[in-house]
Amino acid sequence: MANKILDINDLKREFKMGSETVRALKGVSFTVDAGEFVTIMGSSGSGKTTMLNILGCLDQPTEGKYLLDGVDVKTLSRNELAKLRNRKIGFVFQSYNLLARTSALENVELPLLYNADVPTKERKEKAMHALEAVGLAERMNHLPNQLSGGQQQRVAIARALVNEPVMILADEATGNLDTKTSYEIMALLQELNKEKGKTIVFVTHEPDIAVFSSRTVTLKDGRVIKDYKNENVKSAKDTLAALPVEKDDEPKKETA
Repeated sequence: MANKILDINDLKREFKMGSETVRALKGVSFTVDAGEFVTIMGSSGSGKTTMLNILGCLDQPTEGKYLLDGVDVKTLSRNELAKLRNRKIGFVFQSYNLLARTSALENVELPLLYNADVPTKERKEKAMHALEAVGLAERMNHLPNQLSGGQQQRVAIARALVNEPVMILADEATGNLDTKTSYEIMALLQELNKEKGKTIVFVTHEPDIAVFSSRTVTLKDGRVIKDYKNENVKSAKDTLAALPVEKDDEPKKETA
């Protein structure tokens, strides 16, 4: 039987806005098994952002149950929640969230500073391995402004991997990238999912990104309206290879 990484049952989230009550989530239920690559889709106002905040243990549901790797999140104190986030979830954001004056290696080391189980001497080694896993072994000492958008997102993915979390939670992780770079990032995530067995939950509003995941959960008006397996998962690597070559990408001819 597959290990459930996420087990969400009848989640509701309400907010008070003046005299009105906004019901952002209206009884959401679904599970995610270890090794799945799930896309959570939804347009603005669907409850997607609220769902993301709850999944990331940044917010608590008003009602319902959320188990993360078997742990009932609602029973935890603020400190216990922070520890759970650090150990169990690797975050990847749309805007990378890298420290500007800190090298790629030091950015990746950051989550380990809050993990007392990792001795100081192991931090650098773990961060180096994580950067190697995303193909940035030769960019370890570069600052973010010396890296392309795609490379910065790879650093962010390495940072998400470094604590060996049970789940990578990506929030619109291709939103700031052009088409070619988006496919490169999705190819990397597919590789991490298939070859390393990483569980990935990818929150997006882009249908052309959802086709690279194995399952799609669609939210609308605070409810799950669709939850289906993608029968024909597209290969991001193949899609990338099929893109027409732009003039800027063509090799430059040498002049005498």
